[in-house]
Amino acid sequence: MNAEDVMDTIAKQEWLKAAGDAIQPAVINTYKAGGKTGQKIKNFLHGTWLGHPLHPIITDVPVGSWSAAAVLDGLELLGKNKYKPGADAAIVIGLIGAAGAAVSGITDWSGTTKKKRQIGLMHGILNVGATALYATSYYLRKKEGSRKTAIGLAMLGYGITSAAAYLGGHLVYVEQVGVDHTAISAEYPQDFVAVLPENELADNSMKSVKAGEIAVLLAKKNGEIFALANTCSHLGGPLCDGDLLDNCAVRCPWHHSVFSLKDGSVIDGPATEPQPKFEVQIANGQIEVRLMKNKND
Repeated sequence: MNAEDVMDTIAKQEWLKAAGDAIQPAVINTYKAGGKTGQKIKNFLHGTWLGHPLHPIITDVPVGSWSAAAVLDGLELLGKNKYKPGADAAIVIGLIGAAGAAVSGITDWSGTTKKKRQIGLMHGILNVGATALYATSYYLRKKEGSRKTAIGLAMLGYGITSAAAYLGGHLVYVEQVGVDHTAISAEYPQDFVAVLPENELADNSMKSVKAGEIAVLLAKKNGEIFALANTCSHLGGPLCDGDLLDNCAVRCPWHHSVFSLKDGSVIDGPATEPQPKFEVQIANGQIEVRLMKNKND
């Protein structure tokens, strides 16, 4: 059985689907119940303010700390007892980091569907199990005569953490969760290219057009025309099928990321990467677009 067969097996587990059906709405509704404050917390945990998912940054803390603990525990088993305090401290730091990773992780997971959601849930379950083992290990380390049992639990936890990390890597590199879906191999137009007759774009409406190989969202709001990449940077949803909002923004139909039409910036997550923005001009009755150039270009 190869890695893809394992992932397919996980994705087909009905109990994971049932658990996801129960947990995911609860997470989403918890943030909704918080109103604007809830949305701000959600954006923070997604990493919208950072321009990069927050979860993979935090996961380095428990993985790194518990890797150090494994080394120090190994040295202790070889008779070098001076490393005991270092191993114990690494366990604690890892537990603190695991809490942050869990909160940010379940927030990102709430914006996934189908196979991604099943694998993500298994990833989370394994991490919860590993964290429980480490917490138990730390407790036993403080009890007389339980040191070797504590180290054994930590080693088992490290193995489970490694398996969870493998699933996390699969979500990113294969399922493309947390990847900027506007960063594609096709080239964005550097020179103005005609994409649509001006009279075919009604006021307060949106339309998807092609600039070469690039799908472009045209939006006309209160007489002004805006252009962004049509493919949502979060998970590739078509922005043209979303909602044109009163605050000169567009909401993705898939996971409800909100982007400013003025500059492509993320207003609300789960997206963390901005949408590529296009300059717009009208020439001979045609709407023309080109990729917005950086100020330093």
